[in-house]
Amino acid sequence: MFQQLRLKWLSGLILGLAATGVWAQQPAPSAPNIALSLKHAFEAAWARQPEALSLTTQQEAAQARRDSADSWFVEPPALEVAGKTDQLDSNRGSREYEVGIAVPIWLSGERSSTAALATAEIAATASRARGAQLRTAAAVRTAYWDWQRARVDVTLARAGLENARELAADVAKRIKAGDLARADQHQADGVQATAEAAVAEAESALADAAQQLRTLTGIGPERSSSGMSAPEPVPSAATPTQILETAHPAVAELRDRVDVARRTMTLASVQGRANPELSVTTTRERGASGESWEQTVTLGLRIPLGSGSRSRSRVASANAEAIEAEAQLQIELERLLAETEMAHQRVELRRQQVAAAERRSELAQASRGFFEKAFRLGEADLPTRLRIEFEAAEAERERARARIDLAAAISAQRQALGLLPE
Repeated sequence: MFQQLRLKWLSGLILGLAATGVWAQQPAPSAPNIALSLKHAFEAAWARQPEALSLTTQQEAAQARRDSADSWFVEPPALEVAGKTDQLDSNRGSREYEVGIAVPIWLSGERSSTAALATAEIAATASRARGAQLRTAAAVRTAYWDWQRARVDVTLARAGLENARELAADVAKRIKAGDLARADQHQADGVQATAEAAVAEAESALADAAQQLRTLTGIGPERSSSGMSAPEPVPSAATPTQILETAHPAVAELRDRVDVARRTMTLASVQGRANPELSVTTTRERGASGESWEQTVTLGLRIPLGSGSRSRSRVASANAEAIEAEAQLQIELERLLAETEMAHQRVELRRQQVAAAERRSELAQASRGFFEKAFRLGEADLPTRLRIEFEAAEAERERARARIDLAAAISAQRQALGLLPE
């Protein structure tokens, strides 16, 4: 029990020492000191995604299917060439040459249904890409804010170590002067050792967070030049229902999926049989040597018989896909509406936490100044000063964390509304 209390006290002391450094001398920034903006991280991560790499090819394929629906024929015409001779038998000079062209033609309503399906597939290709972008943004946002929190922890830990060293040196001088007891030196040295361990732990957590971000973006954030990055802008005043019904990528993706399934079902119901084939053939022939050549033209129409079971199977499969997509759309709408409401509430709560944390930090810093002066004048002992330092640093850390959490909550709200990083 004593060891647990001592470790807790030493950890608190490290935070207290951090308050006397950069966090006590400067106001906490509205966003942590970072080198990589969220928008930049998202763009780098999206450029590495398979959906982004294949998007152009998918769009070209969808447009090619749409262009094929504008053709007069289902498939390109086929050329037919044939010849007949009796050279291997009687060789009386009988000859026959035939040249023709066969053209598959559209079924009734097939051309318009194919064009409608191709148009729906073009829209679905675009909405799938936007949905993939939003999913990528969710992963990047999580890794990005974890990285920022880790940076704050490292800053606090390093400031704590620097001030622990200064405190240990100051205590050593005052012991020589007879102002403090030898036990105070042991406490100061223990605080310094614990601060060194805290720095190592914080830097290890930062390395892990940076690795997660590097895995997504391919960028080593710790190697970038330092700079400030503002939080994402607060979403507009549009209601969650309006945004979800108009532009949310997840909703658009499912709606386009439903549309493609319905168009596929319509096309499958039209294609109850194979396509008819229109052919035009010219024949030039003679019965024997010396006879005159005769030429004829043949116009033919090939109509395949229907296959009811095969057509019903295709229609049923497309209908099942449409029903599944519509059910998923309804579930996703309900989930997103609930998520947007909760995200808005979290933002408001984070704002309240920031206000409370800032007030607490101001009061703690004022108290710290009083007791620091009293300690220098010998009117307060070392444990009292360390306790006040601990409270001041806890307040400063709470303020820094609250501001990061507010920025992360706004980012989560934008994610719930289907908005990409800006």
